[in-house]
Amino acid sequence: MLGFGLGLRSPHYDYVLANKPAVDWFELITENYLAPGGRPRAILRQIREHYPVVLHGLSFNIGSAEPPDFDYLKQLRALIRECEPAWVSDHICWTGLHGKTSHDLLPIAYNAETLQQVSDKVNQIQDVLEQHVVLENPSVYLQFRSSEISEAEFINALVNNTGCKILLDVNNVYVSSFNLGHDPYAEISALDTNCVQQFHLAGHTNNDSHIIDTHDHPVCDAVWDLYAFACRRFGPTATLLERDDRIPPFPELMAELEQARQLQTYALQTA
Repeated sequence: MLGFGLGLRSPHYDYVLANKPAVDWFELITENYLAPGGRPRAILRQIREHYPVVLHGLSFNIGSAEPPDFDYLKQLRALIRECEPAWVSDHICWTGLHGKTSHDLLPIAYNAETLQQVSDKVNQIQDVLEQHVVLENPSVYLQFRSSEISEAEFINALVNNTGCKILLDVNNVYVSSFNLGHDPYAEISALDTNCVQQFHLAGHTNNDSHIIDTHDHPVCDAVWDLYAFACRRFGPTATLLERDDRIPPFPELMAELEQARQLQTYALQTA
């Protein structure tokens, strides 16, 4: 297991390089490091000297019916060769059409047609990258009338069709379940036990009638409880804490990450 990591964000570059904190690994947003040269790529090289990294992208666009963006994949292959990430991840969603990006992670319908389309595209991407990828469950705010199967059934079938693994975002499970009136524990229980490679933890914004996946708060108690349940179901699993807005000083994130480490240890001991 890779251990317990943090999403590397630019406000923390200087702190991390100066202090070499005891983080097991860092997750980097792929698109921030694609361009050769420049400060981000230089920072990446320095980070990589001391830590394992994982690349987490936003541009596979696997839910779109269009072919993969081969120019993007070519850049990604070059980045992979340079930084040798433990794995490469992206999202089960679509993000644009006809060369235009939505700047958001948009949901897809869960049915046989979409499953075949997404599976074919994931296999194409994996062929180009010459490795299996890891895909994250989205945060969802609506359901499609054309959906015929559950998200968990879709994910299980996608894993079987492609050999990919799942980045289980525990906060996203909680957010989606709240918004759609589902049981988050049942959603996790429906996933095959061998499909998960990584967990995400993050905070959200509760607007009473709905929850938005904002990554601007600490992890809430309900998500910690769900994380403990996921640890018991899937066993020791690499865990990543995300914060993308209202970013606190680095030591505060380290303290929150330590909660995850202690909780996973306790959950496994009491499984």
